[in-house]
Amino acid sequence: MNTNTQAGYSTPRDTFLYLLGLVTLVASAISFGMLVYQLIDIRFPDILRQGYYGVTANYDLIRSALATLVIVFPVFFWTSRVLHKDIVADPAKRELRIRRWLLYFTVFVASLVVIGDLITLIHSFLGGDLTTAFILKVLTVFFIAGSTLFYYLSELRNRDYPRVAFQGLIILVVALAVSYGFYVAGSPQNQRLVRFDQQKVNDLQSIQSYLVYNYWQQKGSLPASIDALNDPISNFIVPKDPQTGQSYEYRVTGQHSFQICASFNKESVMQSPTGIKPMTAPVGSDTLNGSWDHGVGQVCFDRTIDPVLYPVRLK
Repeated sequence: MNTNTQAGYSTPRDTFLYLLGLVTLVASAISFGMLVYQLIDIRFPDILRQGYYGVTANYDLIRSALATLVIVFPVFFWTSRVLHKDIVADPAKRELRIRRWLLYFTVFVASLVVIGDLITLIHSFLGGDLTTAFILKVLTVFFIAGSTLFYYLSELRNRDYPRVAFQGLIILVVALAVSYGFYVAGSPQNQRLVRFDQQKVNDLQSIQSYLVYNYWQQKGSLPASIDALNDPISNFIVPKDPQTGQSYEYRVTGQHSFQICASFNKESVMQSPTGIKPMTAPVGSDTLNGSWDHGVGQVCFDRTIDPVLYPVRLK
């Protein structure tokens, strides 16, 4: 038996593994919580939250959490198994200083999380915010902190427990969350189409903004064609459809009204009390009062400029 191990001193390998275990634990816990939080927001949107009719769940966060969990969680699980095998082979390693310091630190942080969770629960209950989404988020934090607390306290006290069943439960829960996250986030091909649609909406917003604020309010008329908006001096070049490379369709429909169109791959979504649903805007039609909600295919947005709200600036 190594004398350094008996004295409580760790080898560089021990230090590396225990630090790796702590870092991967923190990264896995944060990513799991972030993923579950976003999935809860999608399934149970809060009708009192600002932007209720927009998509509040951040799909970029879902993808980031999935990428982190897929890589980091297996590393954490592997590190835990290696450290456990080391202790089984050499029980004196239970007294390694770095092991005990990191275990106690983890227990300390998990305890603070549980205490803070309880405080938040009581505060929200008194404020009338005890919604289904909030309760699920509290349970998520309890699961993360509680399982961490149970595992590391058992390790510190050398307490017997059904290790294989406990680890199997953790892996099952994480696997279910990751699987549902991939289902919600969609395939890479689907996400690329969604990103094309998002860019098209951004382009139409940019065209509309420049048309109203820099063309209409300066000249008091609408451009005859979309190319008339090109202005190299102000560094504005009319964007083109990023998917096809073609110009967006534009037409004047009245003295103060115009129409801009784009072809979309997917239906835009809205939030309802039962979750996010497609807008199912009919192809070729206008949408809801100046919004950019759209269906699949060619969709045109009718816009009317109010001369009172956007007066022509007299020279």
